[in-house]
Amino acid sequence: MTPAEILSTDLAEAAKELRALDQPFAFATIVRTAGATAAKPGAKALLSADGTIIQGWLGGGCTRGAVKRAALQALQDGAPQLVSVAPEDLLAEKGVAAGDEIDGTRFARNGCPSRGTVDIFIEPCLPTPLLVVLGTSPVAKALCAIAPSFHWSVSTALAENKPHQQRFVVIATQGQGDLDVLKSTIAARPAYAAFVGSRKKYAVLAEKLVAAKISEAEINQVHAPAGLDLGAVTPEEIALSILAQLVQERRTAVKRTQEETT
Repeated sequence: MTPAEILSTDLAEAAKELRALDQPFAFATIVRTAGATAAKPGAKALLSADGTIIQGWLGGGCTRGAVKRAALQALQDGAPQLVSVAPEDLLAEKGVAAGDEIDGTRFARNGCPSRGTVDIFIEPCLPTPLLVVLGTSPVAKALCAIAPSFHWSVSTALAENKPHQQRFVVIATQGQGDLDVLKSTIAARPAYAAFVGSRKKYAVLAEKLVAAKISEAEINQVHAPAGLDLGAVTPEEIALSILAQLVQERRTAVKRTQEETT
């Protein structure tokens, strides 16, 4: 077994452990070098949520600061980063400065005597989005059954949110404590919340939320009725329409973040 194969195994095992713990991390891969550099294209490393290299190798300390900043940005945005670490005179020749981003590449200064250039691709690996399904109705049970197949972690309680993990809440109480669950959900400030019920029903509940001193802005952030209009009738069909809307929102949010960072 070659050193590269051993390293790949170590990286895979470390990534698997972090995945099991729902911890965010990032992969960094050197994709191009020029001049004198310690590491060469193909070198890889695994970075923790604070940007620290916990497995692998990317050369000396010349790139460490830039890699850490790019990893933190990638984890915050949920979008890959490409960082080019080069000597200051080379940056000047290109007409860029450290911190500039052009055509998807962010530039950083290499202050080491080697004066080489290293381009590093950083890919964030975030915890599986959490779907919190509140209620014991048939729709709630159907949603809990199908969501894992579409790469959602499922919970039936509003626990403390984990860093870097998107949390989506579907209220499927259907008459069993609707108002109290709505209050708890709004207070938890999830990335997305939806209520299973008609617009008329939610309008009545919204009036009670206003009376409870909850702002209209917060009330309007709850999507009601939950789900895309598929003409769903059965609990399973309604659950499917809700999951379709959740996938749409999840993918739209990722696309929006990527557009904002390019």
